[in-house]
Amino acid sequence: MEKTLPKQGETYFLNLRFILILTVFIGNAIEPLIRQMDGLHAIYLWIFTFHMPLFVLVTGYFAKGRLSGADGRKTMLQIGLQYIIFQSLYSFLDVTIFRVQNIHHSFFAPYLLLWFLASHMGWRLLTLGMCKLNPAAQIMISLVLGVLIGYLPLDGAWLSFSRTFVYLPFFVIGYHFSFDAFVQFFTKQKRRIAAIASAALFAIIAFWGLGMPEGWLFGSMTYMQLEHDEWYAGLYRLALYGLQFISAAAFLAWVPCRECRLTDLGRRTLYVFLLHGFIIRLVAISGLYNYIYHPAAAVLLIAGAVLLTIALAQPIVRKIAHPVIEPPVTWILRLERMALGRPL
Repeated sequence: MEKTLPKQGETYFLNLRFILILTVFIGNAIEPLIRQMDGLHAIYLWIFTFHMPLFVLVTGYFAKGRLSGADGRKTMLQIGLQYIIFQSLYSFLDVTIFRVQNIHHSFFAPYLLLWFLASHMGWRLLTLGMCKLNPAAQIMISLVLGVLIGYLPLDGAWLSFSRTFVYLPFFVIGYHFSFDAFVQFFTKQKRRIAAIASAALFAIIAFWGLGMPEGWLFGSMTYMQLEHDEWYAGLYRLALYGLQFISAAAFLAWVPCRECRLTDLGRRTLYVFLLHGFIIRLVAISGLYNYIYHPAAAVLLIAGAVLLTIALAQPIVRKIAHPVIEPPVTWILRLERMALGRPL
């Protein structure tokens, strides 16, 4: 089942990964203002139609060759440590510095963006569990599970249970993604059409889609939490999958295939992902948003998010934060061998 990455595919998806973390930062930065400015609201909704599905797809793509075996086990341990470390850090700072109210701090309730870590472990385990099935069957089963999970009478945010299944199809597609087939299919003419479609979708959202229920885009709530108890509520999620697949495929047209500055930055997106939440929290408590009521100020806010994304992806940040962002797990493996009486 394990696969390898073609060099050109790795370059393309590193470029995509940085662009996506840029949209994540921008989306989180503008969220407090979307009720005040329709333009920011349109950008926010447009971003949510593709950025998480594509981010999960990229994660699945880079899981090739590291899903099982020693590498897969080491990756799972590292994700678990990252979750424990940052769940503790964010919760501690919420209580001591940020003083955010009405947030339930628990390792069973992933803190905001940390849902991705909890779900990442789930995607790996679920994909491994389907390893004997062909790719088409895996994708179909993951889509069915993504729809059915919404009917369960539970809190979808618990251990990111809902998002794990809702976004599972994108992880499976990413894992089985053939870059060679993609290049052959996605010709220059089709890229132009896709780019136009992506821009058109943004225009449609800006003019007619601002009333779109955001809860559906987050993937974190069950149908009951979304106030849809109808037996056919799963059809709404199927429709949303259609929108996300179209938006995600269209957005791929904006991603350069050649190696460039984005490629190197894309190697350190994990640092941006785990650290940018601290900046968002600091900006929120600083009162800065109270002074942003003009489009020019909103443009400056977005520009600041872009610059900070680039800054957090610099090698110096990795050098300083590496022990926390990518914690070593060899000591856990050593303790395990000692406990089992195996030679070190």
